[in-house]
Amino acid sequence: MELDDVLRGAPPEAGVTAAQVAEAVRGAGTTLVVLDDDPTGTQSVADLPVLTRWEHDDLAWALEGGPALYVLTNSRSLDPASTAERTREVVRTALAAAGSRGERVTFLSRSDSTLRGHFPLETDVIAEELEAAGHARPDLVLLAPAFPDAGRVTVDGVHWTREGGRMVPVGESEFAGDATFGYRSSSLPEWVAEKTGGAVAARDVVVLDLATVRRGPDAVADLLRGAPPGSVVSVDAATQGDLQSTALACARLEGEGRTLVYRTGPAFVRARVGQDAPAVVRGVDVGSGSGGGGLVVVGSHTGLTTRQRDRLVRARPSTEVVELSVPVLVDDASRDGHLEDAVARVVEALGRGDVLVQTSRDLVTGDDASSSLALSRTVSSAVVDLVARVLALRPPRFVVAKGGITSHDVATRGLGISRAVVRGPMLPGLVSLWEPVDGPAAGVPYVVFPGNVGDDDGLAQVVERLAGDAPG
Repeated sequence: MELDDVLRGAPPEAGVTAAQVAEAVRGAGTTLVVLDDDPTGTQSVADLPVLTRWEHDDLAWALEGGPALYVLTNSRSLDPASTAERTREVVRTALAAAGSRGERVTFLSRSDSTLRGHFPLETDVIAEELEAAGHARPDLVLLAPAFPDAGRVTVDGVHWTREGGRMVPVGESEFAGDATFGYRSSSLPEWVAEKTGGAVAARDVVVLDLATVRRGPDAVADLLRGAPPGSVVSVDAATQGDLQSTALACARLEGEGRTLVYRTGPAFVRARVGQDAPAVVRGVDVGSGSGGGGLVVVGSHTGLTTRQRDRLVRARPSTEVVELSVPVLVDDASRDGHLEDAVARVVEALGRGDVLVQTSRDLVTGDDASSSLALSRTVSSAVVDLVARVLALRPPRFVVAKGGITSHDVATRGLGISRAVVRGPMLPGLVSLWEPVDGPAAGVPYVVFPGNVGDDDGLAQVVERLAGDAPG
């Protein structure tokens, strides 16, 4: 099915601009605190602060940085208990830091546009912490996973994704089979019922349909005002303009004193803060490092990532590939020797040019979701160990990390980044360039490349631009 088929009969867009949203956000007087369950959520914005830790001083620094800030909880790699604990810590610290500055904050739980992650746990914890701190319990939870730049749209409550050039209901996509966060439903109301174990019935989910969205923010606000208190609202959107129509209505409601909590994909953040699509970053200053090349770390196992990796190696045959064996990494007896050998090979190869480090395509899973997640963390820890050792021995000219968990762990533990600024996308709306402002990687451009976005040539294009041999 083509996108035109999904949108057949839809009315024209409402024509809401990012500038209109930005003005309403200023009027509402709130800073958006984005709890990002992996670092790929920054891909749609520019010039906003990012934190990988959440001490009071860190939040105070980030609150000076604009209409929104990101706190990377990396909760998609955590079990439910750890996710709840981390979410509570972030919300409590953000409320305290904002209170000490006399500011108001609104919370957005940013997750995957293909519906993988801890829902409803994270929004439930946010609501509990708001109430515990003496704030109003949220009037509504808005569910808006649409990410039009990546081919994810929601129409009539049904979420769609582009696979192989065709639109498919997300419940029929490869993402629905995720070992940890799998699901069956493509209808968002039914997905909510599935994920809440029936605690929220599908019939009780309010659908903000595309026709209402495209009638404009007044119509959206009227629908939201009429929704039963505490409802989950499924948000239709097929374009960034649709998200802006909803975002403008939400900013106005917040200005009226209503409390909203959001569970969204990356695109809604850009809509909610009133940013136009950032220009693609060109002319990146990659510095010199102490070697000749950059480091590309691939941890994602999606089919798209595999194709992107293959295209990179074909397009840049001088790129040296070092593979970490997943079965060896999860074997305590052989792990250390395998890593030492890989570090030596990467350090030597960086003296000649770019290096791609990848985990083997072996799918090693546990007996259940929890054990599968634990194995994933073991592999990710090994990748991080390698990056940290390489950074100490021969800093690369740039670092690209492919995959959500991989990107977070490389940033925080491999490169030691705790504060950074998002400078903008390396591919339109999809791949984010960070400027680390502290730690041993300060001055080393860091690119966060999600595992499930871009076309087959995307990774090669980003590396070519960083290496300085891409046109324009």
